[in-house]
Amino acid sequence: MRHALNGPTMGTRYAAVLFAPEGMATDPLAAALFDAVDHVDRQMSTWKPDSDLSRLNAAPVGEWVAIPRELLTVLAEALKIGRATNGAFDIGVGALVSAWGFGPGPRQPDQSLIAAASALPRAATTEALQLDVTASCARKVAPLTLDLSGIAKGFGVDEMARVMDASGIRSWLVGIDGEMRARGVKSDGTAWAVAHERPDRHSREAMGVIELTDMAVATSGNYRHWREADGTVVSHTMDPAARAPLTDGIASASVLAPSCMAADAWATAVMVLGAQAGQALIRKAGLDAILVGEDGAVTSTL
Repeated sequence: MRHALNGPTMGTRYAAVLFAPEGMATDPLAAALFDAVDHVDRQMSTWKPDSDLSRLNAAPVGEWVAIPRELLTVLAEALKIGRATNGAFDIGVGALVSAWGFGPGPRQPDQSLIAAASALPRAATTEALQLDVTASCARKVAPLTLDLSGIAKGFGVDEMARVMDASGIRSWLVGIDGEMRARGVKSDGTAWAVAHERPDRHSREAMGVIELTDMAVATSGNYRHWREADGTVVSHTMDPAARAPLTDGIASASVLAPSCMAADAWATAVMVLGAQAGQALIRKAGLDAILVGEDGAVTSTL
């Protein structure tokens, strides 16, 4: 029997579709899914001043901060992918994100904050953030403001997947926004179908379908969260090398990976790297990606 569950999280909504035996009570499952995503939000949100990530951001340089295992897992994966992408994926751009109006606080670019964030000497995040896996602690060894918006939702989806697997259900699709993960196939034996959205700032429509079986997909793009600054449209995705938002390149990148956390981070990295370099690194990592250019042209490693 088909069931659909959903609820609010991280400023958006999570959703789950599953096939389960007729008569199965879904209320406990719905509660467990909400708890899973809420737990991630309370740990990793930059919008909540009492989140574990906010505590780490507010801590003095050099001070070890005890953090939950889930946050430690995400930070470790973020640093790993940061190294693999030569810094294209960088969680240390929090000051830039806020300065351009994409974080907590004012929703418009603040030129004084932008100038300060751009001029601040900054060590590579992979060097400035240290983790103690045994003690579940982290510390900054240089000034650093962390932002996990390019990986936390993916991890939230993985946490939903963990709940679904623990429930014994073997046919499900879970997601938060454009981050999705599937297990098994639908009751008719076909793969789960996920809409591949056309990157259009003014409308929502599918340009194709991505079929998923025991796989995750995450999409990053410049068409949902953007600002106009001095007549130029700027993306919420920051270019760590330029210390500024992306203003050109590809319109969207959808990455398929075994975990949604990895797919989420790699999709962000590909947006920063662009089509040629992004595809090369995706192939090197053994993953797949579908890229849509500003002109609507589609390239894929599938």
